Amino acid sequence: MAYTIITENDASQWHDETGIKYHFPNKYLDYLLPGTKLIYYKGRVKTQQFKGLRLSSQPHYFGIATIKAVTPDKQSKKKDYYAILKNFTAFEQPVLTKENGHLLEDIPQNRETNYWRDGVRQIDEDIYLKILRLANIDREDSFFIEGDEDSDPKAWETVIYLEGDKKEVYNTKYERNPRLRGKAIEIHGLDCMGCDINFRERYGSHGEGFIHVHHNKPISSYNGQHKVDPKEDLEVLCPNCHAMVHRKKGILLTVVDLRKMLENANKTRSLKLPISL
Repeated sequence: MAYTIITENDASQWHDETGIKYHFPNKYLDYLLPGTKLIYYKGRVKTQQFKGLRLSSQPHYFGIATIKAVTPDKQSKKKDYYAILKNFTAFEQPVLTKENGHLLEDIPQNRETNYWRDGVRQIDEDIYLKILRLANIDREDSFFIEGDEDSDPKAWETVIYLEGDKKEVYNTKYERNPRLRGKAIEIHGLDCMGCDINFRERYGSHGEGFIHVHHNKPISSYNGQHKVDPKEDLEVLCPNCHAMVHRKKGILLTVVDLRKMLENANKTRSLKLPISL
């Protein structure tokens, strides 16, 4: 089994999607093979605009994944590759690069001055398990929850740069933790807290287990490390209600606001219905 650190920069020319695919040069191909266990790493924050999008402004590890497949980047003239990932989970808190003043990664003496320049770094199993322990992950196979991913419209912030006919899109994803999703459903159930729809009741077995999990405090507002309480901070919503609470920029509706809107809309609709004779 191989274990590797992969670096994700706040701003990058590489076409990464956190937990989905990792774009890398061919010099790292031997380190990034199918089955490799990965730990995500971010260096020190360099631009303050990204500070609120990270678990910490300090260098830290923030998640794990496994490589499912590796495929060539057909658009690259430099023979770059994509690692297709599976089983991604974000850490609930950052794991800093030092514990009790000692670096978690072993740096060879001949690499002391340039070790951190490598965006991809092989580690051994002991270091991998130590980082998982510091992230409070006891068994890495115990926290993957089946179901849809949170499709919160605010989960993606997209900046588009135009140059001639060329368009480049840079995405930053605010991480969602599958363990929190499972806990939120355990606490709140599978009925939409806005409109009460239950997808199992509406669509039969095809709708079993389907619901969105909504953060009522935007992740973008967290200042570094934040402890999420699934009971107080998370709510379960159908896709329609979820879209409505986020629909207007700068305005995040509460479930109470949403239910009042639905109640008023239903009253207005009933007044407009034709009277049967």
